[in-house]
Amino acid sequence: MSLLGLIFISVLQFEGVSGEIKNLYSRAGHYAILSCGRASSSDPTCSHVDWFFDRDQTQSISEVSEGKVKLDSVRAVRLSLDTSCSLIIKNITAEDAGFYTCRQREYFNYTDISTYLSVLTISPSPPDADPKRDAEVTLECSLFRHTHSHHCPQISIRWMDETRTVLLGEGEGYKFHGQKNCVSSLTVKRQSGHNRRYTCQLVDKKNNVEIEAEYTPVFTGDHQSDTPGPDSTNVPLSSIMSTLRVAGLILMIVITVLVIRGTRSRKPSDDENVCVDGDEVSYENDEARPAATRLD
Repeated sequence: MSLLGLIFISVLQFEGVSGEIKNLYSRAGHYAILSCGRASSSDPTCSHVDWFFDRDQTQSISEVSEGKVKLDSVRAVRLSLDTSCSLIIKNITAEDAGFYTCRQREYFNYTDISTYLSVLTISPSPPDADPKRDAEVTLECSLFRHTHSHHCPQISIRWMDETRTVLLGEGEGYKFHGQKNCVSSLTVKRQSGHNRRYTCQLVDKKNNVEIEAEYTPVFTGDHQSDTPGPDSTNVPLSSIMSTLRVAGLILMIVITVLVIRGTRSRKPSDDENVCVDGDEVSYENDEARPAATRLD
C-alpha cells in the first residue's frame, strides 16, 4: 500500500466525538470545578487531556496542553487540574465566563466534554458609589455568560431581603428598578438601627434557584435625612463612660490634695529638737532654754 493511502486511512480514523454540554454557575470570588467526564484513571498526569476556552466565539484559547497549564495564560496562577483531569478555576471573575472544552485524546480518536460557565456578581453602580458615604446606593446583580447563550428571561434574576422576602416595586428602604437582559438593579437606603442584607438569585423557569449571592451595604454616619433626631431619653453608653472617667479623675485630684495637706500639718517645726530617750519623747526649744549661771 502506498504512503498516500496510509495517510488517507489515518485521517479517516481520526474522529472526534462531542459529548454532553453542561451549564455551570459560580459566584465572583469563589472557585469552580469543570468536569472532564470519565477521564482515564490510568494516566494521573492527564497527559492525554487538553482544555480550551472560548469567551465570545472569536477565538479558542488553549489553557491546558497535555495535562499542563500553559504558563503564557493570563490565568495560569488560578488554573489547575485535579486527579480526574477536571479544570479548577480559583478566585472566579466575570472574565472567566465562557465556553470551556475538555478534549480527551486516545490514539486517533478524541472526545470533547464542554461546559458553559456563567458568573454571578453584585456590585454598586456606579462603581465609585460608597455606602459608607452616601445615603443610598444602587446595587446591580449581573449574570455574565458566553455570547452564544440566550438572553436571560424576564424575572429570572430576583432580589430578596434578610427575611427571604422577594423585593418588588418600592418598599421601606429599597426600590426595585427591574431587570434588563441579564442585569437587575435595586436601590437601597440607609436604615435606622441596622444594616440589611440583600440576596440576588438566578432562578429557572420552574423557579428553582440556580445560583445566589449576598451583599450587605455598610452605612455609616449620623446624618439621615429621613430619620428622626436622637431620643433625649436614650443616653448613649459612650456618654455615660465619658462622665464616669471625668468623675474618677476629679476624685483622684481631691484625694491627692488632702494627702498633701495632711502631711504638712503633721511635720514638726524647724526650731524644735526631738530627743528620744528610751520610751520618753521630749521636745526642747533652744530659745526658751535659760542661760547657764556662772558661780565664782
